[in-house]
Amino acid sequence: MAAWREGAIALAALTGCTLISLAFRSRLAPTNLAMVYLLGVVGVAMLCSRQIAVAASFLSVAAFDFFCVPPYLTFVVEDTEYLVTFAGMLVVALVISTQTDRIRKHALQAEEREARTQALYRLSRSLAGETRVFEAARAAAGIAQEVFGTQVVIFLSDDGKLSFRRRTSDQLPVPSAEEPTAQWVLDRGQKAGKGMPDLPAASAFYLPLRGTRETFGVMAVLPDSLGRVFSDEQQSLLEVFANQTALAIERTISHKTAEDTRLTMETEQMRSSLLSAVSHDLRTPLSTITGAASTLRAHWEKLAVETRQDLLESISEEAERLSRLVGNLLDMTRFESGGVKLRRDLYPLEEIVGAALQRLEKKLEGRSVTTVLPEDLPPVYGDDVLLGQVVVNLVENSLKYTPAGTSIELAAETAGDDLVLEVRDRGPGLVPGEEQRVFEKFYRGASKSIGGAGLGLAICRAIVQAHQGEIAAYNRPGGGAVFRIRLPLGPIPRKVPA
Repeated sequence: MAAWREGAIALAALTGCTLISLAFRSRLAPTNLAMVYLLGVVGVAMLCSRQIAVAASFLSVAAFDFFCVPPYLTFVVEDTEYLVTFAGMLVVALVISTQTDRIRKHALQAEEREARTQALYRLSRSLAGETRVFEAARAAAGIAQEVFGTQVVIFLSDDGKLSFRRRTSDQLPVPSAEEPTAQWVLDRGQKAGKGMPDLPAASAFYLPLRGTRETFGVMAVLPDSLGRVFSDEQQSLLEVFANQTALAIERTISHKTAEDTRLTMETEQMRSSLLSAVSHDLRTPLSTITGAASTLRAHWEKLAVETRQDLLESISEEAERLSRLVGNLLDMTRFESGGVKLRRDLYPLEEIVGAALQRLEKKLEGRSVTTVLPEDLPPVYGDDVLLGQVVVNLVENSLKYTPAGTSIELAAETAGDDLVLEVRDRGPGLVPGEEQRVFEKFYRGASKSIGGAGLGLAICRAIVQAHQGEIAAYNRPGGGAVFRIRLPLGPIPRKVPA
């Protein structure tokens, strides 16, 4: 508030107190009229500065003496006891004005601290949700602009070089000629610009975004609409804004680095697993094929017909194994890239299961396979070729991890709007904790000696999920494992009346 306005308020308050005292002078004792002036001093102290309140205190004592203490309209005091009243009144007025001013300042400081806390809370909350450096800088500049009521722009550096082209605002609010000023602030990590000892000719106040390890950019704050430079308190808050922004940017970069490192490690681990699995699964059949082919070529005439036939069968079986491995790798790649298109239709489940078991006829020799498929089982809505591959992979998995001669069961039923198919075995079951891991790529369970690339169950999961279904593995009561597939039933066609 302007000084002349505060003076006018004080003069008006003193005049009002005097008029009230004159009105009641004949009815009240002078000491009671002093209370009226003290109330006026309280009002002035609440509305005006401390200097005006102190001046009002002295003027109130003088007015009280001049208008309320006989003889009136003179500063002569007949009764010297009033001097004590004047002194007490002056002390009380000064104490009231001083304490009121202090309370008002404390209230203003409390409001400023609350506003500062709210501003920092908004900034922290906004920055916490950002995962990209530029978006974090833009959010910080926007909040600072709202809090301080002026234009704020952040310039981000690139390997220690600052360019005004990398800024958070669409328009450039500062002259392009001040780019060296911003670079100076970035290089030295200290504030400069308008209102500062360093580079005061600049049009804006520049602060570095200083993190724990490096400086990420510069925040430029223009003066307010009246051209005023910020106070020390506001500059301190701006520095806190800049530091919080820098820490958020640093956290974002660290998170991205950690994520990139994690992905790199996962990629390397997957590459290692792939090379290990593929090299093992390729080397064994290739060695068998090479050895058998070399034997046939070198000793064809000397070999018995039965021996030739066995070697040729070995070549055929190992070639089929290689083909299956390559096919699994290609299928996994197609599913992950989204290149598989389902040819969905309604198919009887018994046909899909029967075709899959027919493909495994040789491998199932010596095994007891039981199928429990109710006659009223509705058709399954899906791609029969891919669903058949799921059954093949699950049965092959049971054959691989169960002792020879043990039985395998396939059972299906409906559960609500889903069709449930289970493949059960009587093997050693699953190690606790690996019920979900068995569906991961290249995971081969606890039995590392068993061959395979660890892709069969991963392909099953990819196919089932492509059908909006679920697949899970459980340990079977009494020993063994259960692989359960849950598929949504498709629309059942209406029967046409005869």
